[in-house]
Amino acid sequence: MTDSLETRVRQILAGIADPHTGKDLVASGALRGVGVAGADVSVDVQLGYPALSVQAAFAETIKRALEADPPIAHAAVSVSCRVFAHEVQHGLTPLPGVKNVIAVASGKGGVGKSTVAANLALALKAEGASVGVLDADIYGPSQVRMLGLEGKPDTKDGKRIEPKIGHGIQAMSIGLMIEEDTAMIWRGPMATQALQQMLTDTNWSDLDYLVIDLPPGTGDIQLTLCQRIPVSAALIVTTPQDIALIDAKKALKMFEKVNVPVLGIVENMATHICTKCGHEEHIFGEGGGARMAEQYGVPLLGSLPLDIRIREQADGGTPTVAAIPDSDLAARYREIARNAAARLSLRARNKALGMPKIVVQNT
Repeated sequence: MTDSLETRVRQILAGIADPHTGKDLVASGALRGVGVAGADVSVDVQLGYPALSVQAAFAETIKRALEADPPIAHAAVSVSCRVFAHEVQHGLTPLPGVKNVIAVASGKGGVGKSTVAANLALALKAEGASVGVLDADIYGPSQVRMLGLEGKPDTKDGKRIEPKIGHGIQAMSIGLMIEEDTAMIWRGPMATQALQQMLTDTNWSDLDYLVIDLPPGTGDIQLTLCQRIPVSAALIVTTPQDIALIDAKKALKMFEKVNVPVLGIVENMATHICTKCGHEEHIFGEGGGARMAEQYGVPLLGSLPLDIRIREQADGGTPTVAAIPDSDLAARYREIARNAAARLSLRARNKALGMPKIVVQNT
């Protein structure tokens, strides 16, 4: 009876899809264990991405599905989350203290990529992850202001610099080392060297995700990132406007060529919401992000409106997810964060972090 009931439980769970991965709980490996005691069952589910805001609701969905089956009298369901390190480009090893690097890119400036990157990082943290942000835009760093960071970085050992903390996330930017109105008149090699130094010389501490805010385009810094820095995945930010989509497609193709998986598309400024009457209008076109996602076989992770609060809060040093965490806008960012992290969780794990360090000593 016990074996047959456990088999029935597994059959039911195989019919329940994780809404963020699209995979059923058995095929995805999320099911960690099933216990049976008479007509009572217990189920342990572990998601491979942070999902703090939906864990309880998902557990209730599983519980209802199980208890709707007559042989089961009562079901106790536990849903937890654990982030693993995932594979990076061939020949590269993960950064110390960082499980996964997610690059946020756009082929074109002015699409709100940096604002999306800051809110994505905050949303991942709100969902339960340990998160950092690296501002890789050497010529136009904006994360210092967006995250409300102040002061020069410190060092404890004279070799590595300590990241600044903004709204609970670790951050580093060239903007912390120069005055806000100082122009970085550097050629490409100097900029790429600065990026590598900021990345490798920063004492990142136990991060599940390091979000890298890339500059627009597909130039030296982007290629350096893709070829020399262990990147787990990327996501592309665009607006629905055709001219923005043309450049976003170039960014996506760049990641394809260097074997960095693209998690999906974020459509920013999808609609404009009037602050006076609440009317919603597609001022930059409609459905561009969805068409691009379909064309390249990647998901549309979410759409965001052109809302004055997003701009005001980013300029004020407290991005939307931190400023109004219970708002519809914050919920959209958190949904995008869960979708992106869930897609990454389906990638193969990086076994290098699990290998023990072997030290040979003369005794």
